[in-house]
Amino acid sequence: MTAETAARAARIPVRALTVLYDAECSLCTFLRDWLVRQPQWVPLELVPAGSAEACRRFPGLDHAGTFEEITVVGDAGQVYRGADAWVVTLWALRKYRPLAHRLSTPSGARLARGAVLAAAAWRGTKSRGGQAPRRGDGWVYDRRAGWTYHPPGCADGRCAAPS
Repeated sequence: MTAETAARAARIPVRALTVLYDAECSLCTFLRDWLVRQPQWVPLELVPAGSAEACRRFPGLDHAGTFEEITVVGDAGQVYRGADAWVVTLWALRKYRPLAHRLSTPSGARLARGAVLAAAAWRGTKSRGGQAPRRGDGWVYDRRAGWTYHPPGCADGRCAAPS
């Protein structure tokens, strides 16, 4: 998060957060289940990344990017990605707000980023050879390249526009 974005976000109160998670990732669904059991200061709503619901709610969001990094959207349109998303999610939880404050410091931010990278590496090792099977919607995860989109039926380069 840039200093300008952080300053702007600091002036806008956050009253609710939507956490976009990969519904086909066992780590992501485990964390989703854990989050809903936690007492919250700020309500969290968990929505599958790339779902029709996510696209309807956030039409201007880069939905492909929500598979690459955890993404959290605030009720006033704030978008947090990666380590910032983890920190704001922890900030919303009653028992973890002090930890979120520690992770928002420069040294804490390095730790938070390391946790996000470790989670991404874990996700990559849980698939066969670092390559997840195709999900049916064209998204494929490779531990070296991250999520990539291969539209179904586009091998010849002529694809129908999405409807």
